[in-house]
Amino acid sequence: MKFKSVYLLALIVLASCKDSKSPESVESTDYSEEHLDVTTSTYPEAITKVFEAHGGIDTWNTMTTLTFTMEKEDGDEVTTTNLKTRAELITTPTYNLGYDGDKLWVDEKDGTPYVGNAQFYKGLMMYFYAMPFVVGDDGIIYEMAEPLLFDGKSYPGILVSYESGIGVSPDDQYIIYYDEQTGQMQWLAYTVTFGKDGKNKDFRYIRYNNWQTLNGLVLPKSIDWYVVENGLPKEKRNTVEFSNVSIS
Repeated sequence: MKFKSVYLLALIVLASCKDSKSPESVESTDYSEEHLDVTTSTYPEAITKVFEAHGGIDTWNTMTTLTFTMEKEDGDEVTTTNLKTRAELITTPTYNLGYDGDKLWVDEKDGTPYVGNAQFYKGLMMYFYAMPFVVGDDGIIYEMAEPLLFDGKSYPGILVSYESGIGVSPDDQYIIYYDEQTGQMQWLAYTVTFGKDGKNKDFRYIRYNNWQTLNGLVLPKSIDWYVVENGLPKEKRNTVEFSNVSIS
């Protein structure tokens, strides 16, 4: 009896729904006359293609902690970053540099004075390492750039700039150059405006052509800085290698 009651109720509901969907009840709206305030998290097609070639921005956004080591003349430099807050700890044989999301500090070791600009260096190498995913941050503007021609091959470019007030150097600009067939990032052009007013037109170049896959993400094993001549990369200047990489 219980089953028959449920069946009868279902028939009544279906009949009611059918009656309510008559053509007369549908109104047409001319959206050309309406102002639509639409917020979307969809990225432009070109940068989405690059993200996907490196494991996807959704996979990146599940990660919390990134650690890598760079070998320096005075010993290993280990960088650990909280990817959600961008808090960071950089440890070396002569100093520790820390940022808790609010305050920045330097702890000198064995009386060796820290030489450098902590505010500038904070987050710098993490940003270069975490390309292309860090250009998926909020407050970024994407435009198409002129392709880069190097050794007879053309690389499409995506110009990345920042809305006013984003970061400590909102006038910085980056260009992601990628392989048109695979979508994989191949070059980064960037400007440095820290401590200066206005944008800088002098781009520096890093080549990304040595990759490794960690937790589903394609990340650098090493990157190469290039000598720039007439605004374009000419020849390799130096290589920075990353070891003991962990992302989780």
